[in-house]
Amino acid sequence: MAEQKSFDVVVLGSGPGGYVAAIRAAQLGFKTAIIEREHMGDICLNWGCIPTKALLRSSEIFHLLHRLDEFGFSAKEITFDWGKVIQRSRKVANQLQNGVKGLMKKHKIEVFDGHGKLAGPGRLTVAKDGKAVADITAKHIILATGARARELPTVKADGKTVWTYRHAMVPEALPKSVLVIGSGAIGIEFASFYRTMGSAVTVVEVMDRVLPVEDEEISAFARKAFEKQGMKIHTGASVTGVKVDANGATVTVDLGKGKVETIQVEKVISAVGIVGNVEDIGLETVPAIKVEKTHVVADEYLRTGAPGIYAIGDLVGAPWLAHKAMHEAVICVEKIAGLPHVHPMKVENIPGCTYCTPQVASIGLTEAAARKAGKKINIGRFPFIGNGKAIALGEPQGLVKTIFDSETGELLGAHMVGAEVTELIQGYGIAKTLETTEAELMNTVFPHPTLSEMMHESVLDAYKRTLHI
Repeated sequence: MAEQKSFDVVVLGSGPGGYVAAIRAAQLGFKTAIIEREHMGDICLNWGCIPTKALLRSSEIFHLLHRLDEFGFSAKEITFDWGKVIQRSRKVANQLQNGVKGLMKKHKIEVFDGHGKLAGPGRLTVAKDGKAVADITAKHIILATGARARELPTVKADGKTVWTYRHAMVPEALPKSVLVIGSGAIGIEFASFYRTMGSAVTVVEVMDRVLPVEDEEISAFARKAFEKQGMKIHTGASVTGVKVDANGATVTVDLGKGKVETIQVEKVISAVGIVGNVEDIGLETVPAIKVEKTHVVADEYLRTGAPGIYAIGDLVGAPWLAHKAMHEAVICVEKIAGLPHVHPMKVENIPGCTYCTPQVASIGLTEAAARKAGKKINIGRFPFIGNGKAIALGEPQGLVKTIFDSETGELLGAHMVGAEVTELIQGYGIAKTLETTEAELMNTVFPHPTLSEMMHESVLDAYKRTLHI
C-alpha cells in the first residue's frame, strides 16, 4: 500500500530549478519533499551543462597540447584515451549528483524515488516500476520537470547512428565524421568538441547564420573561427532526409535556391531545440493549468492558473538555461513564503553562454534588437588583439561589444566572443542588475593585466574614449 504523506512544498523534478526550489523552501521553514524518477540533478547535471563542459575541457587541453611549440615546449605523438575522456565526464557528473543528494540530506528534504504525477489540486502520486510508492498532499506544488530534445520528423534518433545530446556524450569511439543539425548552443558545442578531437564536422543550420540568437557581428566572428578550424557550415539549409546504412548515414541537405547535396557521415547529431516535459505528469487532473505548445503557462512569479501549483525552468519555456531555472526557483518560493520585495525575473538580465572554441557570451539586447526597438544607441568594440593578457595567453582572437542607450547611458546589451568570455559576462550581468550607466563603468577600476580590461575598453569605445587601440 502506498505511503501517505503531507508537506508544505513538494517539488516535481530535481534539475537545477527543482533542487534549488526545494533547498530554498527548506531554508524558509517549509516541510519539503522532492520527487525524482531518474537521477538527482536531472538533465543539466547528468546529461547537459556539467558533463558537456567536462568533455569540452578535455578538447581544450588536446587543442593546447598541439600548440606547445608556441610556448616553448615540445612533445611527440600526442594521443588520448577516448574511454578515459568519456569516463572523466561521467565521473564529474556522478560527483555532483552525489553532492545534490548531500544537500537534500543537509536541509532535511524528503526524497521520493519514482515517477510523480498530479492527482488533482494539492495531490500527487509517486510510482516506481509500476508499483505505488506514495500518495502525497501538499499546500504548494512546484512543477520542475524540465525538457527533452526535440526530434525532426525526418530525423529519428536511434542511438547508434543518429544521436541526441545524450548519445553524443557517451560514444564508444570517436567518429571519423559527424553532421550536426542545428547551430544553437547545444549543437555548436558538440560540433566544437568533435572537431577539436579530430572528427570531420559539418553543421547544418536552417537560419541564415550560426548561433542565431547572438548578435550578428558575434555570429559572423564565430563562424569564421569555426571554419578556420576546419568545420563545414551550411546556413539557410535544412536536412530533408537521413538514410542509415552499414557505413553510417547519407544525409540529404536542401541548401536553398534549388541546390541539394548528399553528405555521407558516420554519425548525425540532432540538436534542433527542446520541448517541455508536459506529458504524463497529471496536468489533465487540474484543468486550470494551461499549456501552450509544449510549455506550461506561468506568470511572472511562476504561478500557473491553478492556485497552489507553480511551474519553473525549461517547463515554462525560453530561455532554456539552468541559471534561469535556479533564479525562477528562488523567486517562486520566496513569493510563496510572502517575503517582501520579491522581484520578478527580467529576461534581459539573463546571460547566455556557449562553451565552444572560441567561447561566446552575451546579455541583453543585440544591436539589431536595440535598433528595432527604436533605441538611439552608442556601440563600443574592443578586440582581444589589443589586450596584453589575451596576447600573453596566446588567445588574441576575440571581440567585446557593448551597446548603450545614447540618451540615458543605460547598458542595453553586451556581446563577447573569445577565450574565457563565459567567465567575464557576469560583470555586465551585475552592471545591468544594478542599472549601471556608462559613467559608473567608465569609473570602475579594472585590474591589469586581465581579460576584463577589454570590458572597460569596449565601454570607453562606445563614447570614443578607448585608450589601447
